Amino acid sequence: MKTLFAAGALALALSSAAPQAAAQTGAPPLDPLLEGQLERWLGAGDQVFANLYTRQPGDDSLDFHAAADGRGDTFTLLRVSDPANNSWLVGGYNPQSWEFDGGWNVTPRDFQRTAFIFNLTEPAVYRQVPTSFELPSQGSFQTFNAPDQGPTFGAGADLFVNDRLDTAFSWRLSYGDPDGEGQSIVDGSVGGRFLRIDALEIYAVSPIPEPAQAAMLAAGLGLLGLGLGARRGQPAGRRCPIRPA
Repeated sequence: MKTLFAAGALALALSSAAPQAAAQTGAPPLDPLLEGQLERWLGAGDQVFANLYTRQPGDDSLDFHAAADGRGDTFTLLRVSDPANNSWLVGGYNPQSWEFDGGWNVTPRDFQRTAFIFNLTEPAVYRQVPTSFELPSQGSFQTFNAPDQGPTFGAGADLFVNDRLDTAFSWRLSYGDPDGEGQSIVDGSVGGRFLRIDALEIYAVSPIPEPAQAAMLAAGLGLLGLGLGARRGQPAGRRCPIRPA
């Protein structure tokens, strides 16, 4: 079994072996069809997807953190390609906020292990390894937060983005069937390889309000508005003169 990756060592390797990134072009990776697939994997009904970050030329991990930190649940979407220009759309769901230097988000119990990574080109989803596995802690390493890394999932790293936001790496350990340990979620290769990131986007996700809730909110705001209007329309009260006794 592979030990937990050394984040600094992997980042250093990527800095010397990373392929040249292309400028982000074309339509955003997310469309209504893909939204529907992500909603089904999330299993929480209809969701609102709000774009927090789209990589721009010259951006690095600090730009990612400035846009995504502290924003709650997010989806990361990556369009990656190999030297032969084969392309995949992959990413991950993080139920906790990204942080600048928060280190590991550790989830020791099963009810906390709600993150997942995915390949939308296949399609396939990989959820955190449960505590029932022979090594209960294997799936506990949900996400990693560091100023010199982009969005990073799992201890393989299962999905890793470097500081320049131009290179991805996948080596499964904390997510998916443990029998597939060491395989990439991108192309299934064993041992991991560096892939060029052609597009990177981060989306905040939140439930669409139920119709009844939305109607109650609208009614409450309407009543509040009527109350304020009625107060403004009332004539000023007359003062009662004080008569001497």
